[in-house]
Amino acid sequence: MTVKEFAEKLGLKVLTMPDGDREVTCGYAGDLLSWVMGKAPSDAAWFTIMSNVNIVAVAMLRDVAAIVVCEGAEIGEDVIARAAEQDVNLLLSDKGIYENCTELAKMI
Repeated sequence: MTVKEFAEKLGLKVLTMPDGDREVTCGYAGDLLSWVMGKAPSDAAWFTIMSNVNIVAVAMLRDVAAIVVCEGAEIGEDVIARAAEQDVNLLLSDKGIYENCTELAKMI
């Protein structure tokens, strides 16, 4: 399913979506950036509560399909701007990581 379809089905708020046709093949949950850098699979929807600018760099390094910041964590304009500059899909959810992951698991 595409990032656009995924965002619509989960009711996610789109902060940046430069590549809505990108395929989401799996999910990954993690908040320790060094761990995510070594483990997140490409084409994943990455679920996190981290909201600093470093998430964009990690997403690019691991080539994830989208970052989903969960639990309504506050995201600064600098993070949104960096995601837009780097063509990273950045989404926001008020739901928890577990709830988002289980919903994605039902869809793929």
